[in-house]
Amino acid sequence: MRSYIPPPAFHTFDPIGRVPPDLIGAIESSMEGRHSDLISLIGVQRGLDLEEGKEPSIDRPNLLFISLILWQEDGSSPRPLDGGHSKEKLGRFPTNDGNAIEYLVENTREEAGNSFLHKLLTKLSRGLTEECLGLPGFSKGLGGIELLGWLDSQEVNDLRKEIERGRWTVMSSEPLDGGVQDAFRHLLVYLRAAGRSKCGLLMRRHS
Repeated sequence: MRSYIPPPAFHTFDPIGRVPPDLIGAIESSMEGRHSDLISLIGVQRGLDLEEGKEPSIDRPNLLFISLILWQEDGSSPRPLDGGHSKEKLGRFPTNDGNAIEYLVENTREEAGNSFLHKLLTKLSRGLTEECLGLPGFSKGLGGIELLGWLDSQEVNDLRKEIERGRWTVMSSEPLDGGVQDAFRHLLVYLRAAGRSKCGLLMRRHS
């Protein structure tokens, strides 16, 4: 009997109205029961019970996620930047880990003197890891949440322009025929939608 091989993780790209560096200090204070700084930044979020002097009932990654996301005015879930073809194609890319952004980093070469493309892709895919953020505890949390990285609204536009300029080439060793072009095409759907909404992007993994 063949052993069960689980499918690769699914990845999503959420619209964000704030950026982690603006929130992390306030979240650290909130974890100690001092919530005034965080409340002044995000207001009182639905489902977030913060009582001064008491530690929050959720951990850092979940608190960061709630604080970052661009909720609708009535407090409901944000409008998806794409709800169709690109969500599925980019969400579970046909590689072992299902991560299309890492695939792009590994299988493209930048023109000499241009390192901006990979810098932005890496920030989107790894920016909240301890290695990149410089702080532990903001990536993997309770309930299976895993925050990977982010781009602010300016970086969203910068990455779109870098992709469209075409100052990159596909590695000859690329394992998937047309994989880079396909991943960039679907990523552009998100970047253009985020650009129209003037928001940033948060990348998450769902195992």
